[in-house]
Amino acid sequence: METLTEFLPAIMFLSLIVGLFSALPVPIVLSGITLIFAFIALALGEMRFVHISLIPTRIYGGVIDNAVLVAAPMFIFMGVMMEKTRIAEDLLLTLQKLLARVPGGLSLAVVLMGTILAAATGIIGASVVMLTVMALPTMMRAGYAAPLATGTIASAGTLGILIPPSVMLVFMSDLLSLNLAKVFVAAFLPGLFLAAVYLVYIVARSFLRPGETPPAAKLSAADSKGLWREALVSVSFPLLLIIAVLGSIIGGFASPTEASGVGAFAALVLGLVRGRLNLNVLGEAVDGSLRTIALLFFIFAAATAFAYVFRKIGGDDFIIELARSLNLGDWTLLFTMMAIVFVMGFFFDWIEITLILLPIFAPIVDLMDLGDHVAKADLVYWFTILVAVNLQTSFLTPPFGFALFYMKGAAGDLVSMGDIYRGIIPFVLLQIAVLFILIWQPEIALWLPAQVLTK
Repeated sequence: METLTEFLPAIMFLSLIVGLFSALPVPIVLSGITLIFAFIALALGEMRFVHISLIPTRIYGGVIDNAVLVAAPMFIFMGVMMEKTRIAEDLLLTLQKLLARVPGGLSLAVVLMGTILAAATGIIGASVVMLTVMALPTMMRAGYAAPLATGTIASAGTLGILIPPSVMLVFMSDLLSLNLAKVFVAAFLPGLFLAAVYLVYIVARSFLRPGETPPAAKLSAADSKGLWREALVSVSFPLLLIIAVLGSIIGGFASPTEASGVGAFAALVLGLVRGRLNLNVLGEAVDGSLRTIALLFFIFAAATAFAYVFRKIGGDDFIIELARSLNLGDWTLLFTMMAIVFVMGFFFDWIEITLILLPIFAPIVDLMDLGDHVAKADLVYWFTILVAVNLQTSFLTPPFGFALFYMKGAAGDLVSMGDIYRGIIPFVLLQIAVLFILIWQPEIALWLPAQVLTK
């Protein structure tokens, strides 16, 4: 009985992994395992009835009454509104015309659009579907190789997981009790750096393999007429949204939670100015936002209950003792944790990975000391950005890369799943390369917060 009590946290964690592979809904798995192990702990004397009765209170205080998490619904609504009012569509069409004379210009336009969408919305599914519907047919007709077209769209559409105002960063900050503004600012340069790496790769590939991209073309007189005015309008609208959100945070005018409200209001105003906001569009945006928000918060509430029971049965102590017993150096621990996140990305979504692993990794990161490489106070922020970059791969790696399924569903028979799988391989390798660069040069993530935020 004593041995069972000692290994109860490990059994609970392994049961969760098995449950996630059962294909049951994630919040149902989390809730069921939480209840089962709560009653097991009760029978073993590891918990009392009063602890179980506190689970609803913990969910209320951790999720429902959490002011930071208010930002997530607002950012989701902002992103859906950008899609419904077709502001994003205008942007891609304009970028496509501006880069028509550049080899691989449409691929570059897709990456630039994905970057701007990421900074304006932070919604992955909507970005991938939107880019697929708008760009993939045009790229295929123009003569782009299917793997290059699919890889570009999938990777560009997932930039929103890293570039603020990423919904994932909101949840990660709350899980680790971090300053959300500092996490946002720390993720900004790594996100732009990753986008720049994509652009350099596409340019290089266009020159080295000219057969995969169409030759540069001249715009027709009709397309050239009024192009710069069109560019000014279509680019300025998303930029105004970015300035409203990130500018208010970095400038210290608003907290991230307040900035999310500013962004949601700005999206409504921009849709109205564009003449595309009506009751039907507003209703569709609200409905789409509510569906996404309900799923996310159901998972988050179930994960909060799971983490509460896990800690009550000694989960934190078990993890710390396990890390110490392995007798690994801090650098080895770091690379081991990154490897675990990467491997889990093949099978799980970012929601499950962050909710399962971050509470487990947090006490280990608190014990780490990398000396002069990263200051102790900045270590957890740097680690958070590393995990966020790592989780980019979870959207692209088969068999369960969600961006791949979003794309295939939107593309239909235009491309095969094999084309999509072949297309994402170089971009996953680029993401891994950027992850190692951020480990080697932590200042890419830590320099900007030190410059614009007071400690």
